Amino acid sequence: MVWNKRIFFLFASFVTLLGVFVSCKISYKFNGSSIDYSVVKTINIEEFPNRAPLVYASLSSDFTEKLKDEFSSKTALRFVEHDGDLQISGEISGYNVVSSGVNSSGEAMDSRLQMSVSVRFVNKVNSTESFERTFSSYQTFSNEYTIDQVQGELNEQLIEDIVSQIFNATVANW
Repeated sequence: MVWNKRIFFLFASFVTLLGVFVSCKISYKFNGSSIDYSVVKTINIEEFPNRAPLVYASLSSDFTEKLKDEFSSKTALRFVEHDGDLQISGEISGYNVVSSGVNSSGEAMDSRLQMSVSVRFVNKVNSTESFERTFSSYQTFSNEYTIDQVQGELNEQLIEDIVSQIFNATVANW
């Protein structure tokens, strides 16, 4: 009798575990995107002009190329010149330096380089996912340095952060 109870218990445990494993589905995509490639096949990304009052010569092209690289490396979408299933356009709408910290004598200790990008995203396959939104980021730097000394490195960080935000909002669905 004890032997039958053990066999029944082991069998019941096995069936329960099997049911749990079969019913649970863990899905993770290592590229970070959640695109149905059977429906969405193409993307076009337009040049993002710098419309901010403060102009950094290569900011527009650096930003646009980094955005294209992000989609190229993390998706299997084919780039087209016009009328893609996904369409991304916009402009760099803000780019400025502001003081961010003040010491006891009222002098600025740190400065902040801020960047804002207005984005228009059109999803022709699922129009409910289309949006117009502004993405922003900032980097703080010490006033021991001039903006000319740190601008190149800070721009890379700002662009990387904003591109990541745009990617997540458009195709990662986070």
